Amino acid sequence: MSIPHIDPPPLPATMTWDELMELPEEIAENIELRDGRPVWVADEIYAKRSTGEHQTFTRRLTNTLETAARQAMSSTAGSCWEVESENNLFFTRDRSSFVTPDFMINHCRDAEYDWIYAEDAVLVGEVLSPANTPPLLEAKKARYAAARIPWYWEVDLAPNPRRISAVRQYAFAAVDFHLPEGVTPLRPPKAGEYILTGEWTPEAAEGVGTLHPFPIHIPWSDLAY
Repeated sequence: MSIPHIDPPPLPATMTWDELMELPEEIAENIELRDGRPVWVADEIYAKRSTGEHQTFTRRLTNTLETAARQAMSSTAGSCWEVESENNLFFTRDRSSFVTPDFMINHCRDAEYDWIYAEDAVLVGEVLSPANTPPLLEAKKARYAAARIPWYWEVDLAPNPRRISAVRQYAFAAVDFHLPEGVTPLRPPKAGEYILTGEWTPEAAEGVGTLHPFPIHIPWSDLAY
């Protein structure tokens, strides 16, 4: 699919969250703040929203993760999780730096209608689209790693027939990291980055299955288009 380039309007060198919210919605929704710098992300957003497949598979995955979260909460006293789709994740309390994952899992917020901050997130994920070039994807992954979010997922899509062709799970390796019991890296780990700990494809697995951040089992039939 050819992705048209959408030119940004004139943007200042720096911007606060309040200043971003003062812009017209059709402009503000195409801007991310990175350490107080406005970054135009309209091309990426257009690529995701212009195909029904990306939206459908994101919704399928989010729904199945929410089902798993509810099951985990019902069986584990005191646990509380929220599953979000295309919601802002803030890296700073002044909201001067944020990103919008395709899906994420976070600890339940203390206050209703509150923002979601990186320290509350336990899993973030991206459903890859034509706009996810390797440099952009690695830059976004680096931001998640800098925030020390424990788990990161990438989801590959494929055509003919349209489907999820792979789900990859990465664990964050801190300087003094200790992976959870039963989690094995698929390559030598390097502290301060994500390491691949799981990969599921329809040809090699009955579904997506992991114990982290809570037990998750997703049959491929639940993710079908």
